[in-house]
Order: sequence, then structure tokens, then C-alpha cells
Amino acid sequence: MPNLTGRQALAEMLIAEGVEYIFGNPGTTESPLLDVLQEYNQLKYIVALQEGTAVGMADAYARVTGKPSFANLHIAGGLANGVSALYNSYHGGAPVILTAGQSDTRALITEPFLSGNLVEMVKQYTKWSAEITHAGDVPIAIRRAFKEAKTPPTGPVFLSFPWNSMDEKAEMDIVPSSPLYSQIRPDTKAVDKASSILAGAKNPFLLLGDRVARANAIPEAVRLAEIIGAQVYSVGQSELTFPTGHSQFVGTLNVTSLSIADQLAKADVILAIGTNVFSSIFYMSDPAISKKTKLIHLDNNPKEIEKIYPTEIGMLADPKAGMEALSEALEIDMSGSAKEAAKNRVSILTEQRQKSKEAFKAKVLKNWDNNPISLERMMTELADVMPQNAILADESVTSRPTFLNAREFNEPGTFFRNAGGALGWGVPGALGVQMARPNRPVLGMLGDGSSMYTIQALWTAAKYNIPVKYVVCNNGTYKILKLNMDLYLKKMRGDEERLSQYVGMDFGDRIKIAQIAEGMGVEARTVEKPAELRGAFEWAFSQQKPTLIDVSIAS
Repeated sequence: MPNLTGRQALAEMLIAEGVEYIFGNPGTTESPLLDVLQEYNQLKYIVALQEGTAVGMADAYARVTGKPSFANLHIAGGLANGVSALYNSYHGGAPVILTAGQSDTRALITEPFLSGNLVEMVKQYTKWSAEITHAGDVPIAIRRAFKEAKTPPTGPVFLSFPWNSMDEKAEMDIVPSSPLYSQIRPDTKAVDKASSILAGAKNPFLLLGDRVARANAIPEAVRLAEIIGAQVYSVGQSELTFPTGHSQFVGTLNVTSLSIADQLAKADVILAIGTNVFSSIFYMSDPAISKKTKLIHLDNNPKEIEKIYPTEIGMLADPKAGMEALSEALEIDMSGSAKEAAKNRVSILTEQRQKSKEAFKAKVLKNWDNNPISLERMMTELADVMPQNAILADESVTSRPTFLNAREFNEPGTFFRNAGGALGWGVPGALGVQMARPNRPVLGMLGDGSSMYTIQALWTAAKYNIPVKYVVCNNGTYKILKLNMDLYLKKMRGDEERLSQYVGMDFGDRIKIAQIAEGMGVEARTVEKPAELRGAFEWAFSQQKPTLIDVSIAS
């Protein structure tokens, strides 16, 4: 066995695992790692000016490639800055290997400056969190970290590297984690029971979560939806789980809406696949799922099955394999009349979908010449200019639904957004998407408020010439907070008379984001007139470098 330092073993294990990029914000305790990278040109260190930027890039890169990414932060203070982005990775199931330097273990008794219990800091938002105290443990720890991160349900892990563990030497073998075969088939009894219930359903709903996308199971979802004639909702929709242009796709189920129970009450059977059921921001006195509705939950995350709601059938399986088995069983179990009823439901959904499209077009025309610019015109112009092969990295929050009305996403892997709800993913996330798909155009769509959390990522875009096309929906306000305030007052408190002053929710003068971008080295333009939209978007997508368009829209 070769005699290596801990830092050499770390670099060689990363290469063996196929790592190309280290997303990092450096500090002094990371000196051993930064030093050894001079000897390993295969590993490219991507500098971020803030820790959330580094983790946000790693999160998106891992989600797009489906492979674990590697990020490195600085001890307690830096790691704390990255926890917000780690929260998103945990809730989104991104296989991120997050690491940080630690003080020399021989000094920990003195409670050194900037140090802390790094493992405990991030334990609740990782699948596994550990500290390496001996150089010889590096290969074992890295191998386990990669295995944990990529095993469904996927998610982030954390490793702490004390200074002395990087400088010590030990004899060790460099052996990466093995390929993972995780397509678990469902129990045949569960498939038979689920098929029997679905075959007799009068109005089935299909709810799809991100773990469907992770399992590359969109074709299976389409087949299953068409067989049973279900209306399809995406739950959360931080990744594409179903073609948005499909006639049976109803949209994203808003699990924070107080009217969710009314929406779901129409279903006699709900089939939830690869999703939590449900994680809401509000307390709801009435359950979202009626006792009259039967719930079938297929998932590869056992923790989520029957976590909240009584479940008729819980199937622990890979979403792809589970849907394949269900579709095969349903082809046999559904009677001729049941199949005909399913076709009729599809016809009704197709007609409703067409009416919805016509209503949106009418709204676009009605607001076309409005100034401030209407969101409908902005998104229609952007959808027309955006290349057909482009990928969307979105953190536009309240503007997103309008864009999804203007632009369909039918190809797997073309839509990504913040998965956990902690703001700041959008600017660095778009960079991670672009680095994972260098031959595809990437649109980073942002809200003005959300962009400010990690605006420093524009510097990284300029430094490495990562050609993301950013578009900012600048309405001068935290609009989502205003909407939720109205919901709180009117629905939760029942106070119809109270008029909110929206304390802390308005920016006053709009933030001049284009000027900030220019200061970071990214060429940018501000658009304040409707007629300027198309030309600005065409310019942005024609450039072979990062660009930003700051659009002033109606608030």
C-alpha cells in the first residue's frame, strides 16, 4: 500500500470517484487541501465569494448529473453560512458531499478561534455526518460518504477534516465506492392490491414528486397516467416530473394553500409517487386528504410513507420499477368499461386544458401594452426567445406560474428550481446547471428579492465565463410575503377588515440589479418599457458569456 498524507489520499479518492470540480469558499483551515491541489490538476477548484454560493452550485450540479458533487467550506463560521443552502440540498435529496476544515485535534481542548462542533452543526440536514481524526481513515470516509449520498433516498453528507489528519501519513489503498444498483421492485401483493383499487377508481389523482425525476421515471408516469385517466399534479416541482404540455397535467399542487383539501376532495383515489404527503408551511386544522379518499403511496423513501396520513397501501420501491409493475397489472385488471371511462376522463381534461390555454392568451393580449410591464407579456416574450434546447434554473417564486403558462417543459432534465424553500439557490444554482450541461443554454430566472441572497455568484460566473443568461423579475417587493400576509389575515384569522401595511416587504426604489451585475463583471441591461423586452432577451441569448436582464414589472 502507498504511504500517503491525508491530503494526498483525499485528492486521489476524489479523482477515483470521478470528481471534476470542488465548489468552495476557502479559509485557513483548508490550507492543506488548497495546497495539495497544485499537484492534482484534474481537480478544478471553483471559487465562490460566499458559502451559500458554493453549496448552491454543488446542489444543482449534483441534481442535474445525478452524481455526488463535492463542496468545501471554512470551519464553523463558514459552515454556518452554508447551512441555508445545505437545508435545500437535504430537502431536495441532492447528493452533495459537503466538507470543511477543522482545527488540529490537539488544539480542540482549548476551543480554538472559529472552531466548533462541526458534525453537530449540520447533523440534522445530512444523511451522515462525521469527523476524520486519522489520515488512514480518509479512503474509508470518502468511500462511505459517496455511497451514502447516492443511495436512495439520495441526500447530502458532511465530513470534517482536522488540520493534522490532512498532514499525517499512513499506508492506504485508494479504492472508490462501487456502482450502486438500487432499482428495488415492489412487493407483488402490494401491486395486486393497488391495481385492484386503481382499476375501479372513478376520479383518480396522480401526485408526483422529485424522486420520480431522480428515478428517470417520467415515461413510466405518463404511461400510468394515461392508463388510469388520472389528472396529474406535481408536488413541489423542483424538477420536471411530468411533461407540462401533456393534456392530463393540471399543474403544481400548492401544498401551502388552505384550499388544498377542496382540490383533493374530488379524488376517490390518490396515487402519490416519489413525494412527501404533505409538507406545508401552515397549520391546517382539517386534513388535506379526506377519509373518503383512498391513498396509495409508492416511494423509495420509507420515512415518508404514512408519515402523516393513513395509507391504504404503502409500496416501498423504486418509482420507475413500481410504476412499470402497476401499469402491467392495470392493463390486465381494468375492465373494458373502466378503460373507456379512463379515456373519457382524458377527453375532459384535454378540453379543460385547451380552455385554460385560451384564457391565458386572452390575459396576455389584455395586458400587452401595460407599463409597468405585465408579467404575462414579459414571460410570453421570454418564452418565444428562449432556445428550444434551453434548461431553466428558476427562483422567481411568484413569477414562475406565469412562465410555466407561457412555456412548456416536456423533456426530462430541463427544469430545476430551489427544492427546500431557503432563498439564495437561483444565482449559483444556474451556474451549477450550466457546468453540468455545458453544451446547453441555461436560463437563470430570478426574483429581485431572491437574487440578493447570493448575488456574489455573478462574480463566479464572470471569472470562469459560465454563460448563464439571467433574467430578473424586478417588482420591488417581497410579493410572496404579501400574498401570505393576505392569506394569514383573511383565511387564518378571518379578519376581512384588516388592511396590512406590509411592514418590511417593500424595497422602496427598485434595486438596480443590472448595475450590481456590471460591478461583478457580468454585462447587463435594464428593461423598463414593454417594447424593449424582445431585443434585450435576443441580445442576452446571442452572447457566449454570462448576461443579465433586469426587467421592471408590475408589482
